Amino acid sequence: MRVIDLFCGCGGLSKGFQEAGHTIVAAFDNWQSAINVYGKNFQDHPIINYDLSTFEGNAEVFGQFEPEMIIGGPPCQDFSSAGKRDETLGRADLTYSFAQIVSAVKPVWFIMENVDRAIKSVAFANACSVLKEAGYGLTTKILDASYCGVPQIRKRLFLIGELHGQDDAVEPYLARNLTKQPLTVKDYLGEAISIEHYYRHPRSYFRRAIFAVNEPSPTVRGVNRPIPATYRLHPGDTAPVTSALRPLTTKERSLIQTFPTDFIFEGTKAEVEQMLGNAVPVKLAQYVANCIGEYIENGLIAPKLALATPKPTQLSFEVALV
Repeated sequence: MRVIDLFCGCGGLSKGFQEAGHTIVAAFDNWQSAINVYGKNFQDHPIINYDLSTFEGNAEVFGQFEPEMIIGGPPCQDFSSAGKRDETLGRADLTYSFAQIVSAVKPVWFIMENVDRAIKSVAFANACSVLKEAGYGLTTKILDASYCGVPQIRKRLFLIGELHGQDDAVEPYLARNLTKQPLTVKDYLGEAISIEHYYRHPRSYFRRAIFAVNEPSPTVRGVNRPIPATYRLHPGDTAPVTSALRPLTTKERSLIQTFPTDFIFEGTKAEVEQMLGNAVPVKLAQYVANCIGEYIENGLIAPKLALATPKPTQLSFEVALV
């Protein structure tokens, strides 16, 4: 399908849907550093600097690309466990902006991604109401990326809409294609990772900070700090602090976010780390796109099978009365 990506960041969603066979025709964001990176990696369509919070109903800037699908991950800091979780701060309104844009453009499909906590928010409920009123059948699903081809425990909410579709229609496909076991860092990176344990700075020291590569990575966040000299071991840590223990490099973090090895990142270290923390893992996006594709394909095949199935022969008998 022809797809536009709203709040595209550095391009995780775009890359995943592109890998699944869709054509990205335009992308929108207003963080210049992320726009620069996106433009380096996607040169076959425009990346437009646009403040999506200013949308007031004129959908021409989006409609000119004739999208059949709109995808996007509105900024999630006001829903995030790492943020203040305060919807009044304003960024949660971007969820509503996404819904308004979709309702104005009316593509056949939309996919919105956010943190799992967003499902309990007023902003998310309001967005769903707008989209239902616009005629969309909605599927809501929280996915753990480690069961979707990503070596990372990352729970994310997906809201999927099909114009004039049925509610929850895509859910069985999202559920049945999950792997039986979570993907570990070592499973995914193999010899590309030369360490056995690494440090990941915790949100608080009540949480573990040292992880093994034979388990999924914790959620990649926008913070990547060195080990403080005062760090004390947590009971859940997988190794002691030694001179060999280190945080993952920015490149390793990009691979755990399942960006291709040749994906180009540029900017300050802080900017790139924040882009990675904000990004949708490429393989998670591809997983969702493939599930939708399977749903669509089955919907096209089923009527053909019904037409091709021969009807039972109708036999008639004459009964002789004796």
